Amino acid sequence: QVYLVESGGGLVQPGGSLTLSCAASGLTFTEYVMNWYRQAPGKEREFVARISTTGVVTNYADSVKGRFSISRDDAKNTVSLHMKNLKPDDTAVYYCSAVHFFRSTISYWGQGTQVTVSS
Repeated sequence: QVYLVESGGGLVQPGGSLTLSCAASGLTFTEYVMNWYRQAPGKEREFVARISTTGVVTNYADSVKGRFSISRDDAKNTVSLHMKNLKPDDTAVYYCSAVHFFRSTISYWGQGTQVTVSS
């Protein structure tokens, strides 16, 4: 059974920082491209960031470039999203996703963690 468990969400003031973590189990972590998505109330789920299997290539949504950073620790089977200069528009449920590097139809999702940016 594959599990992706997100943690680190919470309430933060505008301009603040937060780091989300996603712990993966039940899969060969190094074979998966890891992603973060988010879904704000009343909106569709949207892509936030991606990191390749080697950790060399990263991609970001334009809305978070320069503020968010994604990293992975293959020894711990974790992927993290480091967020700074947070804005109220960043408020959403953040989801971790794993997609197999070769068979993209093999993918898994976590349950999500709430991030609220508010004063």
